Amino acid sequence: MRRSPAAAACLLVSVLLSAVAATGAEYLKYKDLTKPIGERVDDLLSRMTLAEKIGQMSQIERANASSTVIQKYFVGSVLSGGGSVPSEKATAKEWQQMVTKMQKAALKTRLGIPIIYGIDAVHGHNNVYNATIFPHNVGLGATRDPKLVKQIGQATAHEARATGIPYTFAPCVAVCRDPRWGRCYESYGEDTKLVQLMTSAVVPGLQGDAPARHPKGTPFVAGQMNVAGCAKHFVGDGGTRRGINENNTVLSFHDLMRIHMPPYDDAVIKGVASVMISYSSWNGVKMHENRFLITDLLKNKMKFRGFVITDWQAVDRITTPPHQHYYHSIQETIHAGIDMVMIPYDYPEFVADLTSQVSNGSIKMERINDAVSRILRVKFAMGLFENPYADLSLTGELGKQEHRDLAREAVRKSLVLLKNGKAGQKPVLPLAKKAKKILVAGSHAHNLGFQCGGWTQSWQGQGGNNVTAGTTILEAIKSAVDKTTVIDYSEHPDKSSIAKNAGEYDYAVVVVGEPPYAETAGDNQNLTIPSPGPEVIKDVCGLVKCVVVLVSGRPLVVEPYLGAMDAFVAAWLPGTEGHGVADMLFGDYGFTGKLPRTWFKSVNQLPMNVGDRRYDPLFPFGFGLTTKSSQS
Repeated sequence: MRRSPAAAACLLVSVLLSAVAATGAEYLKYKDLTKPIGERVDDLLSRMTLAEKIGQMSQIERANASSTVIQKYFVGSVLSGGGSVPSEKATAKEWQQMVTKMQKAALKTRLGIPIIYGIDAVHGHNNVYNATIFPHNVGLGATRDPKLVKQIGQATAHEARATGIPYTFAPCVAVCRDPRWGRCYESYGEDTKLVQLMTSAVVPGLQGDAPARHPKGTPFVAGQMNVAGCAKHFVGDGGTRRGINENNTVLSFHDLMRIHMPPYDDAVIKGVASVMISYSSWNGVKMHENRFLITDLLKNKMKFRGFVITDWQAVDRITTPPHQHYYHSIQETIHAGIDMVMIPYDYPEFVADLTSQVSNGSIKMERINDAVSRILRVKFAMGLFENPYADLSLTGELGKQEHRDLAREAVRKSLVLLKNGKAGQKPVLPLAKKAKKILVAGSHAHNLGFQCGGWTQSWQGQGGNNVTAGTTILEAIKSAVDKTTVIDYSEHPDKSSIAKNAGEYDYAVVVVGEPPYAETAGDNQNLTIPSPGPEVIKDVCGLVKCVVVLVSGRPLVVEPYLGAMDAFVAAWLPGTEGHGVADMLFGDYGFTGKLPRTWFKSVNQLPMNVGDRRYDPLFPFGFGLTTKSSQS
């Protein structure tokens, strides 16, 4: 007779319990998977010492997570910071071996509580070499396709699990209200409803679909092909003044709730496992010490029962300069409702200070128990106690062709066609594949790192074609055109040489944009196309019929050059699958993408968002020309 997995598990537990009874060994309720999670949490919590509890609240950096440290401090969680890897170009198997070694150390502690390993898998499993890199969220917002976004969440979960990692610091559910912000590309768009639409899709994509009657706020992770997610950065990070990262969001409570809070409520409804707090402030109060928003609102009113985690070294950064009055900062953040603290390097000091404050009564044990209960609840919900180790059979999920095909589809649907032909002239797109000679120019035409953007292999991202496996836009164009077509390529062609050959070119494709960046390094008050982009546009488009493809994390100033362009495409940060761009340029598919952000004329208009009284954009939110595929 064939039994279901659940029946088989119950039978196994029954056998184990019989064995325990026969040997006289102590029955540990928290290891009994037939018991409700709440009972298991209570049982385990009752057995824990203060040191073990504080260990669960500690998340340290991979580089420090030796077996000795994990066992000495009872470490509950380990993370990879941006670019923190076991070795250069580490394989899925090497990642698994590293995580497994840490997990074995954790399971040798007195109570055998597994660690939860976290990583920033924010547009695919982007820290890992050979992973599929999907378009950043701004591009996914342009697709208006929640089904696609859910599939991307599933693929990302599979690739993370391929490396033995069960927890990602994603999704970012920020509503970016000012493109000058260096994290704007991590936002699905400026409109709350659009961000809600994508949040409601990506959370179950990562974690699995919660049952219909699953209690609101209770974390849910479906199985070993899913990962725990993390909605971030709570709350208002996309509304800071002048788009300055980690700055102050000045809003009434009503507007905070109206604009920035709804995606968190959707994430909580979908069973998101954790919520990360923002470095930013709300009306002058640092979010990491805002008890009203974290405890009273998120935990109590919104009924969130997962755990709340800090951002990287965020406890240090509630003071200026950072780490000043650290002892007091710990007290403020824990009282506010922080459950897990990201302390990549200063864990000995954190553990000593928190131990002291609990021992002297400055921080109540009740608050510690709440934090640890939430962390344990997520670990039980994930099945970490039953399945703590990586699945060796999943290594083939990393960068698999099915995921790359999905990413290519996402690129196609994310591209927004903003201009197609000059006034009174025929549309330029789709381009002819059978051309005699074409020119491809620009800094971003043949640069995989630029194409992927920040949070790719490293925190800030990097240029070049050795970043990871993928296809550049130039390579995709070469693959798409007829074998007889001659392609001239230059990052920055000389104007005289263009003039000399202008009559020979059927058309030119100019690909320019921003270099990679992340967080504060991407804050930009000017939002101009970096040099030599403008010069290349003017030189090429002044002499040859041209399509300009802009690779950027946000709208940039383009109005001065728009008249010279025959066609203009916003490609955002498309990731590794450059074929998706060529698919659209040559008409294999029709354009359907719509702007997830208002395209301004001048930075003097910012912030400017759809619905504002003074709304005079170059291209409005939701704009995007449509075309039919040449095949149809």
